[in-house]
Amino acid sequence: MERNGKYIKLINIRNSIIYLSCALSFFLGGFITRQMEEDKITISVIKEAQKIIGIGFTNAEADSMIQTLETRRKNYAELRKLNMPNSVVPSMNFNPLPVGYRFPDKISAFKIPAAPKAKLSASRDELAFKSVSELAALVRTKQITSVELTGFFIERLRKYNPVLQHTIVITEARALAQAKKADEEISSGHYRGVLHGIPFGAKDLLATKDYKTTWGSVPYKDQVIDTDATVITRLEAAGAVLVAKLTLGELAMGDVWFGGKTKNPWDVKRGSSGSSAGSASAVAAGCLPFAIGSETYGSIVSPSDECGTTGLRPTFGRVSKYGAMALSWSMDKLGPIARNVEDCAIVFNAIMGPDGKDLSVITAPFSYISSSSRSLKGVRIGYIKSEFNKKDDNYENDSLTLVKLKEMGAELIPFELPVLPYVEMSIALSAEAGAAFDELILTNREDLMVDQHKGARPNGLRAARFIPAVEYIQANRARTLLIEQLNEKMKSIDVFVAPSFGLNLRVTNLSGHPCVVLPNGFNKGLPGSITFTGQLFGEGKLLQIARSYQLATSFNDLHPPLNF
Repeated sequence: MERNGKYIKLINIRNSIIYLSCALSFFLGGFITRQMEEDKITISVIKEAQKIIGIGFTNAEADSMIQTLETRRKNYAELRKLNMPNSVVPSMNFNPLPVGYRFPDKISAFKIPAAPKAKLSASRDELAFKSVSELAALVRTKQITSVELTGFFIERLRKYNPVLQHTIVITEARALAQAKKADEEISSGHYRGVLHGIPFGAKDLLATKDYKTTWGSVPYKDQVIDTDATVITRLEAAGAVLVAKLTLGELAMGDVWFGGKTKNPWDVKRGSSGSSAGSASAVAAGCLPFAIGSETYGSIVSPSDECGTTGLRPTFGRVSKYGAMALSWSMDKLGPIARNVEDCAIVFNAIMGPDGKDLSVITAPFSYISSSSRSLKGVRIGYIKSEFNKKDDNYENDSLTLVKLKEMGAELIPFELPVLPYVEMSIALSAEAGAAFDELILTNREDLMVDQHKGARPNGLRAARFIPAVEYIQANRARTLLIEQLNEKMKSIDVFVAPSFGLNLRVTNLSGHPCVVLPNGFNKGLPGSITFTGQLFGEGKLLQIARSYQLATSFNDLHPPLNF
């Protein structure tokens, strides 16, 4: 009986297991079936989806699309399996040139004054705010070695970084090796030019072999890219010394990064703006003579305005983006942030031109002949009248800029931008950013990012998935209209000026035009700025005009007290 009882119990246990297995299978089968039913593309799904794109289809039209849309969804899944890194560029290039466009500069020529007579002061702190040319004179005449100069700026970075949070990593080993090599070459009579032995920093979206390239973001803070960006390679070829990789707002937005918030040296209660946050903050604080930033939609102009630095955003297609994080392949631009316009010209001359790696770069002349003239007689400068009429915080300084330009002899011509749907065109940037960080969204790692509010980068990348390809192409066709119309309007002027924040910032980033942003006064103890915009590939004349204005005003010679 006992053995029979055990047998019966085993039978009951087995039956229970079978029952539970069947029940579980039934439940899971039903769940999977329901899930498949929910995921199926139906007429009602299409009718809901069309609300996002603002187009209405009939039930019959929706029904006829189902098979195609199901096939497309499978296509998307196959493409995602490629797991393409950010460095893979689309097989199409944005070209900012209007039909029949002729470059403003006929030939290439670059000339700056002979190195000024320089004497090293007993107070080394004075080195902090000297220009590239002034530092170059000290290095060339061996009053200070590159190793000593590099050490000075490394220590200054260390001193102010705890408060300003502008540096991700100091590249000390690489920097000292480069500085030592520069000193040896200069001692042997092999002087490469004005950048030889001069320290600089780079926004940490530029790859370097020896150090992490974090893009300022939590998901990438341990990322190593085994290459050097072209911009860094070219600066080092000119003898410059990379001493730091600098902060940027996560994935090139704002001034909040994985380690904190980069501060404005004029007021550490304020952020430095972004996304070239560390580049502007470090230069403004005298922690570096110059730094490389990038701009897609205001990331050189905005922090330069906030921190009182001088920045050059080159024409799209002037500087190779090889080795730089891609946010928007048709809008990203790399350029210098420095003490003055001439320093920007010096750095730009070293980094511009094709490298055979970034196929969007266009070969074009660059002619810059430095002058100490403060006259703008004969120069035709447009000014966006509607923008100057807006009474924002920098209204008084901007108005005085027009007065100063007229005093300098410039002919001021009222000017307005073409009337086009600029906000709507900006989906081009959003769509490209979504593609650039597709892998981040598919793996849900954007949830690791610091800022998660509605206007933050993660949410923008998520929303980008809902931009139709047709509308992305339409936005780029609208950019073609912009390029043609703006080029036509600019035929009668040399450059135009505008308040740094306003419609101009959006428009010229979409069109690819170059600009120089520089200080034009102060407002409640904080620097204000003005923006000069030049012809496409017209950096030579643009820089010369901006330099004349800067020499006549000298706001760039004022520096934050750093009393923190």
